[in-house]
Amino acid sequence: MRYSTSKELFDELCSRFSDIIGKNGLSAKKVEIHASVLTPEEAIGTPGRTDYPILEGKDMMLQAVYEGCMGQVFTDSPASFTGTLQDILSMDIVNDRHARGLFIAALNAVMRSLEAAAGTVHCKNDGMEKCAVQMGERISKQYGKPKIAQIGYQPAILEQLAPEFPLRVLDMNPKNIGTTVSGITIEDGRNWPSAVQWADLILCTGSTLANGSIIHFLNLDKDVVFYGTTIAGAAELLGLKRLCFESL
Repeated sequence: MRYSTSKELFDELCSRFSDIIGKNGLSAKKVEIHASVLTPEEAIGTPGRTDYPILEGKDMMLQAVYEGCMGQVFTDSPASFTGTLQDILSMDIVNDRHARGLFIAALNAVMRSLEAAAGTVHCKNDGMEKCAVQMGERISKQYGKPKIAQIGYQPAILEQLAPEFPLRVLDMNPKNIGTTVSGITIEDGRNWPSAVQWADLILCTGSTLANGSIIHFLNLDKDVVFYGTTIAGAAELLGLKRLCFESL
């Protein structure tokens, strides 16, 4: 299915999640979702580097717990919530980014509990470095030496890909834009049309689902691979490609 607007995308995602809840008889239950904002250490442990966005305070990790299963989302609009899945489905995820974060976290937790999605909990400590190595190996094996547009600054992935592939990296954080890492100057995320046209492969953070910019990276005439835990459940429901090697 092709999506012309973010509203179409979120409406479709909500509809498919609603179908999952109805099909499994969950809407009739008084199910509670507990969402809490994790500290950086709780979210990703103590990696050997300090330049991950969550450690700098730009993004936060929101976690939902459902039937003992956890679902996480990176968001800049955290919120807390306790209620039913029906309450989650009633939220305005198109216009309210706080509601969207809660929805995505709940979606990931429920999909995990149904064994419909895996890797809904972020890796910790050296997991990100290990993931980056596997990311480079998988891309090389599957695509050869493509020109890659990396959407979202993830330093371990950047440093792994930079020596091996033609690479452009885009980010929305003003602190990152214009800085050079491993010979790659990080560009303003608003340059996405140029980067998409240039690239053979789009490697896109799943956090674009939370901020709504994901709509720019769908319906393209080239492969788009998402990474991270945020998009775990949505990738399964919407048929999106996702790589996340060390998530739990």
